[in-house]
Amino acid sequence: MHKFITMLKTEFTLSIRGMDMVIFALCMPVAVTVILGCMYGSKPAFEGAEYTFLEQSFGAISTIAVCAGGVMGLPLVISDYRQKKILKRYQVTPTSPVLLLAVQAAVYGVYSLLSLILVFLVSALFFGMHLPGSWGMFLAAYLLVMMSMFSIGVMVGGVSRDMKTASIAASILYFPMLIFSGATLPYEVMPEALQRAVNLLPLTQGIKLLKAASLGLPIKSAGIPVIIMCACAVICGGIAVRFFRWE
Repeated sequence: MHKFITMLKTEFTLSIRGMDMVIFALCMPVAVTVILGCMYGSKPAFEGAEYTFLEQSFGAISTIAVCAGGVMGLPLVISDYRQKKILKRYQVTPTSPVLLLAVQAAVYGVYSLLSLILVFLVSALFFGMHLPGSWGMFLAAYLLVMMSMFSIGVMVGGVSRDMKTASIAASILYFPMLIFSGATLPYEVMPEALQRAVNLLPLTQGIKLLKAASLGLPIKSAGIPVIIMCACAVICGGIAVRFFRWE
């Protein structure tokens, strides 16, 4: 545990100096919240709705940091360390792939939770938003989304040969999920054919679960999103550990 905490402090400090996650995981979700709040904050999500547009969008906005950190940030950091031979130096120490990947996942987990807190505070203080549903259910769903997204990131970073390969793979996964899963473009306005296609994305299922939990709606067919995200976490995490490249 001492080794984990020491590495976590070091990696978190380095990530702050890089500023990428500060911008994309903290500033970007807050900016989206402010824009949507100014445009639609107090308006009903649709005619006759008991909750506002911002309340409906809260779950989706909160996943922007998770997606940015898990699918884009994680693989780039791990592959960069491999390319710079840092992982090769770690290989001759008692450090294991599980520990290295867990530390990186924890760093982006901290960013995701900080982003969630900031988005909620901005929404509540400036636009009067409240969470109609259960915080317990929401946080459980949020942690599940984090697990599935981070597993994708550690898989890409763990097996990619170099940073260029990881960057291409991460971009192919990141941008479709960010745009079409419902994190930015509302799922409800998509054509039916596109909805069926994006239902295959784990983040789409996660956002559906978060919306239901945050709005206090009946979580219908919750088993499907949970199974998809758990399967994603187990399969991708297993691949990352089994085929981890030190160099």
